[in-house]
Amino acid sequence: MTQPSPNPRPLRPLPAFIFMSRWLQLPLYLGLILAQCVYVFHFWVELKDLIGAALGNEAALQHIFAAVAVPGAPVPDKLNETTIMLVVLGLIDVVMISNLLIMVIIGGYETFVSRLDLDGHPDQPEWLSHVNASVLKTKLAMAIVGISSIHLLKTFINANAYEIKVLVAQTVIHVVFLLSALAIAYTDRITSVTHQESKSH
Repeated sequence: MTQPSPNPRPLRPLPAFIFMSRWLQLPLYLGLILAQCVYVFHFWVELKDLIGAALGNEAALQHIFAAVAVPGAPVPDKLNETTIMLVVLGLIDVVMISNLLIMVIIGGYETFVSRLDLDGHPDQPEWLSHVNASVLKTKLAMAIVGISSIHLLKTFINANAYEIKVLVAQTVIHVVFLLSALAIAYTDRITSVTHQESKSH
């Protein structure tokens, strides 16, 4: 990271005003933190119902069946391996989206608003030490691919309940996400190599 000069010269009024406009993004990141709270609450509600269903709670069992129900698929009369797998995949999906939110909140704030001054902090995320707009974009793309993989797996578990065109469409969408992530990563690599070569000359 580039170290700031010890005595930076003051900005002229117009550049200072334009530079201050970055703080308009702060409410957006605070809103994402609230969205994170909603996901945490949703996670615990689903986990509580799963545990309740495993212990024989009928209300929790019905809520689980409603959450994983697929139109056209038979509704099981008891908690089985497939239902548990679908619920757990849903929980993993929530965790991955939560990870995506954390990357956007922390990485976006560090990149576009202001430094967090976490250097030397024992809990500083490894990726934050070299974060920039390009790295953040690549990590977000890979996170979206992971989320898409979870959704595709949930569909394939109940493949008999879906029409073939739905399965093909979801597979094609996932492949597009994957190719997009690879293209972003490849572009980032080319940019990094070009930047290093320009610095060496």
